[in-house]
Amino acid sequence: MQSPPPDLRLAVRLRRELLADGYTDDQLTRLLRAGVLVRIRRGAYVEKKLWDRLAPEDRHRVLSRAVLRAGHPLMALTHVSAVLELGVAVWGVPLDEVHTTRTDGKGARREAGVVHHSGLLAESETQVVEGVRIGPAARAAVEVMATATPEAALVVANGLLHARHITRPELVAAAQAMKHWPYSLSAHVVVALADGRFESVGETRAFYLCRQQGLPRPEPQYVVRDERGNVVARLDLAWPAYGVFVEFDGRAKYDQHRRPGETLAQYLLREKKREELVCLLTGWVCIRITWEDLARPLQTGSRIRRVLELRRPLGA
Repeated sequence: MQSPPPDLRLAVRLRRELLADGYTDDQLTRLLRAGVLVRIRRGAYVEKKLWDRLAPEDRHRVLSRAVLRAGHPLMALTHVSAVLELGVAVWGVPLDEVHTTRTDGKGARREAGVVHHSGLLAESETQVVEGVRIGPAARAAVEVMATATPEAALVVANGLLHARHITRPELVAAAQAMKHWPYSLSAHVVVALADGRFESVGETRAFYLCRQQGLPRPEPQYVVRDERGNVVARLDLAWPAYGVFVEFDGRAKYDQHRRPGETLAQYLLREKKREELVCLLTGWVCIRITWEDLARPLQTGSRIRRVLELRRPLGA
């Protein structure tokens, strides 16, 4: 089972708060040397035992809190920093800098670990999530499109759509409103491909690999039913006309779909039986893809192409 995200609401302690509690700078230095605290940026501290167990995404969220607490009250998280606060998985987007925008249009600058953007953001557009102010989700999706690769941006767009933080009309409207932004020329490609049916980073990347390798466009989350019409499986990607489907294997997927008390070995056995049932009902061929396969797009694309060519439908 997937572990719940850590509660970060009280993770950051500012120097001024610790001094108000009776600590001295000398004591803080000793706590740092003893490995009790870690300084994540100037004047901001976190318990080291918490910091050490955080994933990169949650470390970014902690840094975001430190930036907001020490910054201007009209500041809000934007770009990938806002996406992470919505609980959406990201891939291929640098997390070493926190992104903010002020609702008064001022303060655009870059400092160590922080990018303060100059875009226009109305106070009415902000919302509070997990105790922090963020900009609009659809706007964040387009901001990532302007600062990341199309593949990374598609991961974010699909994640926001699947989690229902945004709708497709909202995504289209945000892209249209920001079409003159620098570096947003590929936004129309991402918007055209965006689809809320994708459930994971791996599925989106596998789909994008198919597109980049010139393969026929697969259908995401294809439903397979038994003889009575009962749903027995939803396939990650499928080419019904070819009788081929793709299943992505990744640790996050295992954690998400394992039943309470089910071991990894038990889950893998159940997944194997599920695949066998799908193949028995449909007569289709399964191709399994891993993270390693995604890192070799040419070879993986060729492997999929060979299978599709062998299963090419009559008249195609």
